[in-house]
Amino acid sequence: MSWQVHLPALVLSVPLLGAFVALLMVKPILRNLWFTFILVATTVLAFLLWRRAGISGTMVYVMGGEKWNLTLPSGMALPIRIIMEVDAFGAFMILTGSLATLASGLFSIRFLDRVHDGNKFVALFFLLFTGMLGLEATGDLFNFFVFLEIASVASFGLIAFWRDSPEAVEASFKYAVLSIFVALLFLIGVGILYGIYGTLNMAAVAKNMQVGFLEKVALVLFITSMAMKCGAVPLHMWEPDAYGQAPAGVSCFLVVVGQASLYGMFRIAFSVYGQAFQGSVLAWIIIVFGLLSMFIGVIMAVIQKEAKRLMAYHCISQTGYMLMGIGLGLLALSSPQAMSEYGFTAMKGGIFHIINNAMYKGLLFLTAGSLFYATGTTELDKLGGISRNMPYTTMMFAVAAAAIAGLPPFNGFVSKLLIYESSFVVHPFLAVVAMVTSILTLASFVKVFQSGFLGPSREELASTREVPLTMIVGMSVLCLMILGLSLMPNWALSNLIEPAARDLVNQASYIQAVMGSGL
Repeated sequence: MSWQVHLPALVLSVPLLGAFVALLMVKPILRNLWFTFILVATTVLAFLLWRRAGISGTMVYVMGGEKWNLTLPSGMALPIRIIMEVDAFGAFMILTGSLATLASGLFSIRFLDRVHDGNKFVALFFLLFTGMLGLEATGDLFNFFVFLEIASVASFGLIAFWRDSPEAVEASFKYAVLSIFVALLFLIGVGILYGIYGTLNMAAVAKNMQVGFLEKVALVLFITSMAMKCGAVPLHMWEPDAYGQAPAGVSCFLVVVGQASLYGMFRIAFSVYGQAFQGSVLAWIIIVFGLLSMFIGVIMAVIQKEAKRLMAYHCISQTGYMLMGIGLGLLALSSPQAMSEYGFTAMKGGIFHIINNAMYKGLLFLTAGSLFYATGTTELDKLGGISRNMPYTTMMFAVAAAAIAGLPPFNGFVSKLLIYESSFVVHPFLAVVAMVTSILTLASFVKVFQSGFLGPSREELASTREVPLTMIVGMSVLCLMILGLSLMPNWALSNLIEPAARDLVNQASYIQAVMGSGL
C-alpha cells in the first residue's frame, strides 16, 4: 500500500505535531527552524494531496479501519468512524490555504524576535493550521464542528497576541463571542440532521436527504453560521477589528481561515443538500449576501485612514465576489441548460476568486505588516515617500493592489470577468454592482499607494529601511503566485479551477465515492 493513501491524515498530523513540539523548544533558533520545517512539510503534503486527488479522484480515508461502517448483529450498517474525504475541490482549498499559511509563517519569523513567548505563538499558529485543514478535509458534520472549534480557540489567542493592547483584547473578545454563537448555531443544525437520519456522515445524509421543514431549518442555521464566520454583510461586524489588531502574519492567515468557512457553506449546499433542494431561495440568499458584502465592504474601505483596517473591509468586499459566483452556480443547479449557460462559468469565477483573494489579500496584509515593522505605524496620514527606502515592499504592494482591483492582465481580472459574464446573464444589475465595486477598490488602493508610498519623504521616516529577508521571502511567495496565475490563467482554469468546480457540482459522485468505501 502506497504511503500516499495516508496523505489526508498526514496533512493534519504534521502541523498538529508541530504545535505540541513547538512548546518544548528552548532556543529561538531551534524554534524558528522547526517552524519553517513544519510549514514547508505541510505545504509539500498539501501539494501531493492535490496531485493525487487529481489523478486518482476523490480520496476517502477512514481513521481506525479500512471501512467506515459498523455492521450490527441485526445486519444494519452504521457509519461510526471518523472519515476524511478529499475531492478536487477539497484538495484545491487545502493547497490554497497551505500556500498562504507558508507565506504568513515565513513572514512571522522575524516578528517572533520581538516577543518573549514565541513558542506559544508557533503552537497556536499550528493549531489554527490544523483546524483550517481539518475543515477542508473532513467528511463528517460533527468533526467539521470540532475542527471549527479548534480553529476558533487558536484564533482567540493569535488575535489578542498583543495582549498589552486593549484594542487587541477587545477584538479577540468580539471574535470569541461571535465564534461561540456560530458554533452553537452549527451544532444545533448538526443535531437536527442527526435526529432525522441517525448519522453524521455528509455523504450518508446526502444519500437519504428529503428536504422537509426541519431540514430547511438546519440549512438556515448552517448558512447563517458560516456567513457569520466568513464575515459576510450584515454579519461582518467583528472582522475589521480582528484583522486590524492581529499581527500582520495572522491577518494574512485569517483570510484563508475565513475561506474555510466558505468551503463549509458550499460543501453543505452542494454536496449535502444539492439536487434535493429544488428552488432558488437558498441561491438568492447567498447572492444577496454577496451583493451586500461587495458594495458595503468597499464603501467602508474607501473612507478608512488606517491601512490594515482598510484592507479588512476589502476582505469583506472580496468575499462578496465568491458568494455571488457560487450562488449563481447554485441557482443554476436544477437546470442543465442554465448550468451550461452561466452556472458553471459563475462557479469557475467564484472558485478562481478564492485562490486569487488568498494570494493578493494575504500579500496586502503582509505589506501592511512591513510598513508597521519598518515605521511603527499603518496610519496613512503618518506615512509618505516610503517607496524610496522600501522598494521590494512597494513593488509587491503595487502587484497585489493591481490584482485586487481587477486590472488586466492580473489574475483578479480573470476571475472577476467570469463573474461579470455569468451575472449579466442572470440580471445586468448584478454585473453593474460587481464592476462598480472593482472601480471603488481601485480608487481606495490608489489612495493607499499615493499616501503611503509616494509623495515627499517625512523627516521622521528618513531612516526607514527595507524589512528583513524572511519577511521579503514570505511576501515573495504570494507575489510569485499572483504573477504565475496572471501569466497562466488557462492552465489554472484547466488544472485547478475546473476540476474543483466539477467535483463540487457532482453530488452523485461525492456520495458514491464516500459510500462505496464503506461497503
